[in-house]
Amino acid sequence: MNRPLAILAALALAFGIGPAHAQAPTGKVTVSTSFPKDVTDPIKKAFEKAHPGVTLDVQNRNTNAGVKYLEETKDNNQTDLFWASAPDAFEVLKGKGLLQKYQPKATGIPEKIGAFPINDPDGYYFGFAASGYGIMWNERYAKANNLPEPKEWSDLAKPVYYDHVSIATPSRSGTTHLTIETILQGEGWEQGWRTIKEMAGNFRNVTERSFGVPEAVNSGEVGVGIVIDFFAFSAQASGFPVKFVYPTVTTIVPANVAIVANAPNKAGAEAFIEFLLSPEGQEVLLEPSIRRLPINPAVYEKAPADYPNPFKDPSLGARVKFDVTISEKRTAVVDALFDQLITFQLDDLKSATKAVHEAEAALAQKDNAEARALVKEARDLIAAMPITEEQASSPEIAGAFTGGKQKGARQAELEQQWAAFAKERYAEAKAKAEQALKLAR
Repeated sequence: MNRPLAILAALALAFGIGPAHAQAPTGKVTVSTSFPKDVTDPIKKAFEKAHPGVTLDVQNRNTNAGVKYLEETKDNNQTDLFWASAPDAFEVLKGKGLLQKYQPKATGIPEKIGAFPINDPDGYYFGFAASGYGIMWNERYAKANNLPEPKEWSDLAKPVYYDHVSIATPSRSGTTHLTIETILQGEGWEQGWRTIKEMAGNFRNVTERSFGVPEAVNSGEVGVGIVIDFFAFSAQASGFPVKFVYPTVTTIVPANVAIVANAPNKAGAEAFIEFLLSPEGQEVLLEPSIRRLPINPAVYEKAPADYPNPFKDPSLGARVKFDVTISEKRTAVVDALFDQLITFQLDDLKSATKAVHEAEAALAQKDNAEARALVKEARDLIAAMPITEEQASSPEIAGAFTGGKQKGARQAELEQQWAAFAKERYAEAKAKAEQALKLAR
């Protein structure tokens, strides 16, 4: 090789020009995500600027729909990335062989956030941001309706919040599912469902999409919402009169991204992951429309002064050691229980709850032992569950929610049983509370 060619070869090696340069991403990178446009648009813009010639094709589906879509299209996959908050959804995809291993090159990211691993230890999915779950409220609405500032989940069960609270259904929202699962893991199955159903008795509605809740709180249509933290933080940054609190029973878990097995644009998918994990990509998370918690601790130096920092505040999520394996085993069962006991029975649940509130208010003025016993029975009827924690993860019940025609029939049978169970007990609870009210007068 003559001297000029030798010099060019050396420069090529030094600057990464040559064979590696041929792997630079180009074309379309297709991502299936549950994140709203407020989150995806700024990241899409920054990624495409960092990689000229690459287009990020964002296809929005809720988490459960995204998982089903990847299952249905696996034989002719056209999706490069799966991008969502719920770690148990990634576990499901991993278990079905629908994700592809990768080793990110990004540096400066710890192994854990709190007690939770940031990345899948087997290398199939990766945390890019962290999130916690809590309570958001509109200050103007709260003042107009004399609502106190909530601090714990149990506060939302108080009579003062009746008809002022909104939540998304966990069967349509991965982040709401994580909230429900966090309460169940933090308080235990029986007490957790009691707390959830006592809150639910005060719900104004149950929405189909998670971002419907913060939109209603921002506009003052409803006073209080059960949300993932970044909905509140981005609303605050946009000037809405809202506040947010992490209850004691919450958890901080990573939101994730993964390359789909047989991705048509693997180089583009890898480039997107590297961008998300780079300092530049992590800083985009601080933008007002996003306001997510970066998983690179150094990036918090550029965050606003009051920005939550789970790496410096060990109290965030410390109460709950979230077990993604437990959550994965019973995801569909928990979602179905919520729908059959709460979403589809909300009017009956609210009616029973209101009767209990009225009886307790009367008892506060004039005590009556028999009436108090009836109210306790009514509360226990509302809190009652049709299955135990062990049954929720059992092959006999959890297995009925895994698809297939035979299991589909069993799933429908169980859901009908649970709906009938709830309807009967809420009616009985209402009757006992009304009887207690008569005794207390």
